Amino acid sequence: MDSELRLMCVLAHPDDESMGTGGILAKYAAEGVATSLVCATRGERGWYGDADDYPGPNALGRTREAELHAAAGVLGIRRVHLLDYIDGDLDEADPVEVIPIIARFIREIRPHVVVSFAADGAYGHPDHIAINQFATAACVTAAGRDPNSESSLPPHRVAKLYHMAAGSELFKAFEEVFGDIQIDVDGVTRRPVPWPDWSITTRIDGTDHWQTVRRAIGCHRSQLASLKSFVDLDDDVHRLAWGRPEFYRAYSLVNGGREVEDDLFAGLREAACP
Repeated sequence: MDSELRLMCVLAHPDDESMGTGGILAKYAAEGVATSLVCATRGERGWYGDADDYPGPNALGRTREAELHAAAGVLGIRRVHLLDYIDGDLDEADPVEVIPIIARFIREIRPHVVVSFAADGAYGHPDHIAINQFATAACVTAAGRDPNSESSLPPHRVAKLYHMAAGSELFKAFEEVFGDIQIDVDGVTRRPVPWPDWSITTRIDGTDHWQTVRRAIGCHRSQLASLKSFVDLDDDVHRLAWGRPEFYRAYSLVNGGREVEDDLFAGLREAACP
């Protein structure tokens, strides 16, 4: 195995990298892991201010793209790739188009670990659900050759795929941060639910980096209005929300079993040792 470990997050919107995976991105970047991000949209419909002040999708998209790059700098993300899909319409994107795009980045960057949203999209957000499906399919696609390109990159097998999760304790911290988050889809109100604690496969100790994550979240100034108590939250809440990320190991080619991991690269570090 390569001596340099590589982690890729495949997400839907600017701020997902900080609020969703900031803990692992900050931790592993500080440890020398090569981190990268594929972000599907510019979040151009994510406006939480007065409706009369909405600058429009193009202007907000530019603002959020700049916020994303600022947050990536704080988190130490080495490479950021923005796709050109529209916020709120990602589930309408053509899979035949988007999956090969993500697979191409996987072949190029060759991550050992890929992280995305879980199948429930955290709280049922269609964009989050869509990127979960696209990222999962891209990991499969990247392991084969691209028949549509004469100069195709060599195949790459992602060793481990993870989905973001939140057990009971972390879920309570998120409730304090985000409040009663919900989304209406097709006449149905969707809300987040905690994962059963027994279903969490991986708990990461990123407590040395929670303040870095909080600074990265602060870069997303256009979104802070949706986190009304963010500034006033107790440090203990921030420490748990951003310093103890949890995941479900969707698949692994290198390890398994019921023992809860404390490292996304468990099984890979051992494989690298002679």
